[in-house]
Amino acid sequence: MADNAKSEFTVEPWRVRELGVHPGNLAQSESVFALANGHIGVRGNYDESTPNGLLGTYLNSFYEERPLPYAEAGYGYPEEGQTIVNVTDGKIIRLLVDDQPLDLRYGVVRHQERTLDLREGLLHRDLTWETTAGTQVRIRSTRLVSFTQRAILAIRYSVEAVNKPVRIVMQSEMVANEKLAVESKDPRVAAALKDPLKPEEASNTGNRSQLIHRTRRSKLRVAVACDHEIHGDDGTQFHSNTYVQPDWTRTTVGTELQPGDTVGMTKFVAYGWSSQRTLPALRDQVDAALSAVLHTGWDNLVAEQRNYLDEFWDGADVEVDGDPVIQQAVRFGLWHVLQSGARAEGRAIPAKGLTGPGYDGHCFWDSEMYVLPVLTATAPQAARDALIWRLSIADLAEERAKTLKLSGVAFPWRTIRGQECSAYWPAGTAAFHVNAAISVAAARYVYWTNDEEFDREVALPLLVRTARLWAGIGYHGNDGRFHIDGVTGPDEYSAIVDDNVYTNLMAARNLRYAAEAVERWPKVAKELKVTEAERADWWAAVETIAVPYDDELDVHMQDADFTNHRVWDFQETHDSDSYPLLLHYPYVDIYPRQVIKQADLILAMHWCGDEFTAEQKARAFAYYEPLTTRDSSLSACTQAVIAAEVGHVELAHDYATEAALMDLHDLEHNTKDGVHVASLAGAWLSLVCGFGGMRDHHGQLSFAPALPEGIERLAFNIRWQGCKIRVEVTHERTTYQLEDGPDAHTTIKHYGRKFTLRSGKPASRATKPPKPITPRPEQPVGRAPLRAGSGG
Repeated sequence: MADNAKSEFTVEPWRVRELGVHPGNLAQSESVFALANGHIGVRGNYDESTPNGLLGTYLNSFYEERPLPYAEAGYGYPEEGQTIVNVTDGKIIRLLVDDQPLDLRYGVVRHQERTLDLREGLLHRDLTWETTAGTQVRIRSTRLVSFTQRAILAIRYSVEAVNKPVRIVMQSEMVANEKLAVESKDPRVAAALKDPLKPEEASNTGNRSQLIHRTRRSKLRVAVACDHEIHGDDGTQFHSNTYVQPDWTRTTVGTELQPGDTVGMTKFVAYGWSSQRTLPALRDQVDAALSAVLHTGWDNLVAEQRNYLDEFWDGADVEVDGDPVIQQAVRFGLWHVLQSGARAEGRAIPAKGLTGPGYDGHCFWDSEMYVLPVLTATAPQAARDALIWRLSIADLAEERAKTLKLSGVAFPWRTIRGQECSAYWPAGTAAFHVNAAISVAAARYVYWTNDEEFDREVALPLLVRTARLWAGIGYHGNDGRFHIDGVTGPDEYSAIVDDNVYTNLMAARNLRYAAEAVERWPKVAKELKVTEAERADWWAAVETIAVPYDDELDVHMQDADFTNHRVWDFQETHDSDSYPLLLHYPYVDIYPRQVIKQADLILAMHWCGDEFTAEQKARAFAYYEPLTTRDSSLSACTQAVIAAEVGHVELAHDYATEAALMDLHDLEHNTKDGVHVASLAGAWLSLVCGFGGMRDHHGQLSFAPALPEGIERLAFNIRWQGCKIRVEVTHERTTYQLEDGPDAHTTIKHYGRKFTLRSGKPASRATKPPKPITPRPEQPVGRAPLRAGSGG
């Protein structure tokens, strides 16, 4: 990553602000300013829709099917893909000023400022525009996607005459089947879909209008309705009417303004979709949502949004003194993590959230391994809902396992509805670690919340069904160890390997937690047909899991043969144009080399760190750093966590900066397709698990803080077992506070030493991180991380 990263956004602790017009950054800013609640997502397009980088309005899990082409067929290859659909766009408000349409490419922009307020949950725009005839108007708009009223997008829009009398026409539209340009050949970019929505009904009553469509292949139905409140200065007269066509509606408001006069509208848009409900039922659903929000009103809706976020930030905020760039970025990351899952309610958390069409809108394993740890600690209900979704698709995962002739369930590498959608067969048929990610996330949620109902009804069946896969594909070898062969681990530059350490250790956790859950809930376990012999087999695998080690190099092997491969020639690929390698070299060159796309063994040392000694972690970090290209946005945060643990806190600061600025600085050059939710979650992981040293191995909460020189103080809040814990770290002291009732208490560790933390009784301990065992490692040529302090 280059050190000369540049951003068009100002650095402020609670806001992301863009001043002026930046045509080359339109698509990136649309992703950054996207608003969502886990159910609805709208990109930060201008109110008038044009110019734009990429239009987009999305509903969680609303998709169209498409065929997956293969040059050659293979057994078990999925035949159908799923692509998120750009649904009816309800955020458009066009403006005509004396018959001249507002378009920032014409006339003169005297001032434009767009601000995302992270505490209020609002996107503001303030624009002063001058027509080619010299007439100036000031446009102010505020947009929100409601956390409290799940179906609602709302916009407050106003126009003020500045220097001359002026005729104003506002046109509020809803448009289906918007024409989208697809410019990239990158396979991660969403597949092009032409007119995916088939009209079923269009209607209006007064200024309320409604469109209902259905996808052509997946047969999903979507209903969208909008209504308007028109407002202006006393005495302002206006004329309004509404037109409806099968793919669009338009409500037009016209008036005349004197300088200083203002007219505006509040637009409420309701979204609903279903694969099963009838057209009348969906029609009534969105109509009811509009009636409810009109009763609430704009001011109360804004107040509800602030109250919701006040509660969230109270248990989630991270304070960083000394590094204003990371301070802003970690809050921005938490904001998008919350948006991705807050009201998903039984749906997936896609890799791009609902901010763009990247990765076709699919959910991957990083939801459970990066996003859910953050939500479990800050917004546990959202984590709970995401795991309930996984259980809801378990039958499809069982069908997939049967197709692959496996036991238990095989959760998909990438999906929207639950079927496997990956045409990359080493992942779609061998990346079984997704099973472990899901099961360990379920166990983690139980540890963090003590939610017995979830433990019994959700975690147990997930743990049992995933454990059966490992018991089926693993075996006890002649060495007495339990081996798992032929898998693809997190590092996609090493495919179909034996005994991937991350996969094996996560599988062992899966098996252990399944065995323990069966003991807690024997009656439900019996219904799942778990026998004592089966449980004993799980424990035997846990106790003998294979963890390959290179005795000559004195380092863990990423997999059973990794350190025997030739090292990739990084001098040949030192040019940044050669990365990511997968787009410039065939896999036949990549697979037999020691080269790593993203943290793999190092990831195991984070989440399964109790399986390694401090010395083993330090040596492994030193060995694998020069081999890791970070061609995945998932890598930097994990490298930050372990760098901090092994004493390289300044390197950790660099990696934390890179993870945090992934989208604000568009480091991967694809933020235009949506933000990287897992990397944004990784900013929190870098700070809380890296510099805060937080771990939760087997439900034991522990901390081992270590701050870099550039951070003077780190403070963060987490929600643990019904309480709020606040941790404040300086270079000298670490203070823990438990906030709940007067009798609340919990046991935590500070640098390995247990103590009881009680409500109302802060505990202070010395901050004394261990010194590094090895010198600061180098990265591949040209792949050093973004330097801390370079992001201002």
